[in-house]
Amino acid sequence: MNQTNNKSVISNSTLRIAVGILGISLPFILVIGSIILDGENKILYSISAYYHTRIGNGFVCIMSAVAIFLFAYKGHDLRDNIAGNLGGIFALGTALFPNSQAYPITLIHKLHLSFATLLFIVLIYFSIVLFTTSNKPKPYPKAKKNRNKVYYICGITMIACVICIALLKLWLEHSFPQIRNFKLAFWFESIALIASGISWITKGQKFFKDPVAN
Repeated sequence: MNQTNNKSVISNSTLRIAVGILGISLPFILVIGSIILDGENKILYSISAYYHTRIGNGFVCIMSAVAIFLFAYKGHDLRDNIAGNLGGIFALGTALFPNSQAYPITLIHKLHLSFATLLFIVLIYFSIVLFTTSNKPKPYPKAKKNRNKVYYICGITMIACVICIALLKLWLEHSFPQIRNFKLAFWFESIALIASGISWITKGQKFFKDPVAN
């Protein structure tokens, strides 16, 4: 492998780990930042609700950074590049179109929900489809098989969280308004972000590394 390819591999590995760290840290940064800056002692309804707090700029910055990293990401083939670009667009849209805390629901709020949902779909696609494939022939080495298990677990976790959020917003909160007090949207979103982050960090081979050829 020549020097240029080595640099490319290192760059992609760094981007993967960066996306993963940002995804995992986002809920913690928002909660801790809100406690420090606003004296908020309760978890807010959702991740996006923190947009309207003093840590809201942090939300926008982190989502914008995720967008930049996804735009810069280059995978094995065209599918990776298209998914990265779409993910970047959806992350940027999530950051630039804030959710609304008032009713009736505004167009900007609907755009925010659409971008956020599409972003999760892209992250699921990365985890279950793109990360589990390889440009090397089967059978895969043990490290790759172990990484694939992580990708599938993370992807399925994200799918479950997205379904739960949809059920929450479309049915449960209307039928049982008191359920909003449990801030389930925040917890499902946080779990999905952490699962995505673990998947990306694993793809950066921080876990189950391939053996280095001598």
